[in-house]
Amino acid sequence: MIKVLEVSSDSNIGGAGKCIVTFLKYFDRSKFDVEAVVPVGSLLIPEIRALGIKTRELEHLAEKSLDMKAVGLLKKLFKELRPDIVHTHGCMSARIAAKMCGIKVVYTRHSVFEPSKQLSSGPGKIINGAVNSMTADRIIAVAEAAKDNLTATGVPEKKIEVILNGVEPLKPLSDRDRIRASMGIAPDEKAVAIIARLTEVKGHKYFVEAARLLRDRGVRAKFLIAGAGDTEDAIKRQIKDESLEDYVKFLGFLTDVEPLMNAMDIQANCSFGTEATSLSLLQGMSLGKPAVVTDFGGNPGVIKNGENGFLVPIKDPKAMADKLETLMSDKPLYEKMKNKSLEIYKNSFTAEVNTRNIENVYRSLIENKQERGNINNESKV
Repeated sequence: MIKVLEVSSDSNIGGAGKCIVTFLKYFDRSKFDVEAVVPVGSLLIPEIRALGIKTRELEHLAEKSLDMKAVGLLKKLFKELRPDIVHTHGCMSARIAAKMCGIKVVYTRHSVFEPSKQLSSGPGKIINGAVNSMTADRIIAVAEAAKDNLTATGVPEKKIEVILNGVEPLKPLSDRDRIRASMGIAPDEKAVAIIARLTEVKGHKYFVEAARLLRDRGVRAKFLIAGAGDTEDAIKRQIKDESLEDYVKFLGFLTDVEPLMNAMDIQANCSFGTEATSLSLLQGMSLGKPAVVTDFGGNPGVIKNGENGFLVPIKDPKAMADKLETLMSDKPLYEKMKNKSLEIYKNSFTAEVNTRNIENVYRSLIENKQERGNINNESKV
């Protein structure tokens, strides 16, 4: 039995938290003993405990990658629990504490961003690479783009394993027509949805501009925005200025996206500053929903251009509008991409596939440790 501690600094439930919960639901309990360590009062706690997983709450952990007080508390906890592996999610404190205790460390990079020049060149790159090498035995990147970020900032490629995210499949709902009607979608309209927090790098303004272009072309459609964030007022002003109130609908933050996923025909993703392996895209694929997305970050690892959707350049609303119109108007193509979306999801992005891949990383670390132990013992004979 391999004992693993999953450590997160998240107080809220974001993409990383959802990935942790998914793993905890599907890991092999006959081969792994897993507990979770999270900040005091984290919203992850009820989700994790509902799965029957022991959960430890720790002070000085919330929303901080590094806090020396947290390092001390984690070191004490690790010595008490004696795990074989500590798997960290955005928590340098746990990586340092685990290494101080001689414990194997797995670190997951859940984000994709453009590395700064300070970290991607000169001494900064050397130092960053050395720190990551010393504090992690294995690094999981949730997208090829995340791996590229790591290697660009000095992390050795041999340390990195690319494991794309996985999600549970959503269920087709029998009352789809009623749901669509409740969202203001007419029977003869296509529905396009963007599901992302409202922040500049998610590119909502380009989504709205694509909607305007299609409205001006006379395309019958509804554009739906689900999420909340600091650009909400600006996007609402844009919609009003373009007289798109009847064409673009705000749904706000949704705790349950399943109805929207069923109601929409196509999903859009306009990110240009940060995007790993989008959980929303995977959820849509589990229902056979094609997507039109920017060729940024982890998007090309999920949407295969011309197979289960289209890739378009960042900040290019015309390209987005053109590909959306193609999918809306070409029924045979839409059906082909719908079937391919479901096929790709089942082959590559289920929760089970993701969990087995993570378990394999754990096994490889323990097996390598045992092999080195045997070699050392033989050398002493």
